[in-house]
Amino acid sequence: MSGPLAGVKVLELAQIMAGPTCGMLLADLGADVVKVERVPGGDDTRRMDHPSINGESAAFMAMNRNKRGIALNLKVPAAQEALKRMVRKADVLTENYRKGALERLGLGYEALKTVNPGLIYCSISGYGRTGPYADKGGFDLIAQGMSGLMSVTGEPGGPPVKVGSPVCDINAGTLAALGIVTAYVHRLKTGEGQLVDTSLYEAGIQQTYWQSAIYFATGVAPGPSGSAHILSAPYQAFRAADGWLTIGGANQANWERLVRVLGAPEWLADERFGTNSERMRNLLELTALMNQKLSTRRVKEWTDALEAQGVPCGPIHSIAEMAADPHTGAREMVVELQHPRAGATRALGLPIKLSATPGAVTRAAPLLGEHTREVLAQYQFSASEIEGLIRSGAAVAA
Repeated sequence: MSGPLAGVKVLELAQIMAGPTCGMLLADLGADVVKVERVPGGDDTRRMDHPSINGESAAFMAMNRNKRGIALNLKVPAAQEALKRMVRKADVLTENYRKGALERLGLGYEALKTVNPGLIYCSISGYGRTGPYADKGGFDLIAQGMSGLMSVTGEPGGPPVKVGSPVCDINAGTLAALGIVTAYVHRLKTGEGQLVDTSLYEAGIQQTYWQSAIYFATGVAPGPSGSAHILSAPYQAFRAADGWLTIGGANQANWERLVRVLGAPEWLADERFGTNSERMRNLLELTALMNQKLSTRRVKEWTDALEAQGVPCGPIHSIAEMAADPHTGAREMVVELQHPRAGATRALGLPIKLSATPGAVTRAAPLLGEHTREVLAQYQFSASEIEGLIRSGAAVAA
C-alpha cells in the first residue's frame, strides 16, 4: 500500500459498519489494515446477501476494500495468543465488541497495552465505555433516535424519520479514524499509546450542532423542518416541472438575485420577505409562491438560469444519477475493483485528496480467511505454527 499512512499496521476486530468505516479510511490512506474476522461466519455483513454479486455480499464488499483478511476463533486460547503476538508488532487495534467481551478473553486494552505499550487501541461502541448506557449494544437506528437526530428529521407534523444513510455508524467510524491519527501523532512525539473511545451516540449528537445551539440559546427544542434550513430562507428543495431541485438563496444578495431570475421583483418590496427573519417567519407562504413559479420550467432550465446569476442551486440526484455525474467521475468517487469471486465491481472512492501523498483504492474486500497464511507469516509465525493453528480450528484460511 502507498499513501500517507503507509507502514502503519492496523488490526481490525470490528464488523458491520462503524468499525469497518474507520478501517476502510485508514486503509485507503495507505495503512496495512488486517481484518481479523471471527470464526465461524466472519463479519455479520457477509450474511447480508441482498443484494449480492455472484453470491458475495455487496454490503461487505463496500466496507472492506483495501484490507487483507484473516480468520481467528478468539474463544480458543491458541488464537488469543496468536493475536497477542500480532499486537506486539501492530500500531493500532480497532474493535466494536460490547463492553467487557474482549476483556473476558484477555484482549481488552489494559491487557494488550502490557504487550505493546505503544498500542493505539480504538473502541467504537454504541454509547462509549463510560456512563449509564456503557453496557448496551449499539445500533444506528437507536442512536439516531436517542441522539435527537430523528426528532429533527422529516416533515413538520410528520412521524420521526431516520436519516436515509446510517449516519451515526459512518460518522462514528470517521471520528474513530480521526482519533487514531491524532493518537498516532502523539505517539510519534512521546512513544506512548492510548485508548481512543467514541460511540454511535456521540456521533449522532455531533450532527445536531445547529439544533442544539438553538435549544441552548432559547430553551426550545427545534422540531423537523423537512429540507428547509432552520436558520435561513429560502434554503431547501423546491418542485420544478419535471423534478426537484435545491436552491440556497439564504443571504440577502442571493435572495435578490433569485427573485430576479424567478421574474418576481415585487417580492423585494413585500414586507413578508424583506429580511431573512421575515422570510423565516413566513416560510410556508414563500415556499408556496416559489413552487408555483418553479413549476413552470424544467430543473435543467432553472439550474442553468440560477447558476448564471451566481445563485447556489442543484438538481436532486438519485444514487444512479450521482454515480453517472461527470463531476463524480472527475473526482474519482466511483472506482472499479476486481474481486476473486464477484469479478468486476464498483465502489465509492476516497473523499480525501492529498497533493503529495494521495491515498488509493486498489484492493477488493477479502474472502473469509483469504490472507491468513500470508499475514501470519509476515507477523513472523513459522509455517508449522500457521498450519497448526489452522488444523486446530484456531484459524481459518481460504
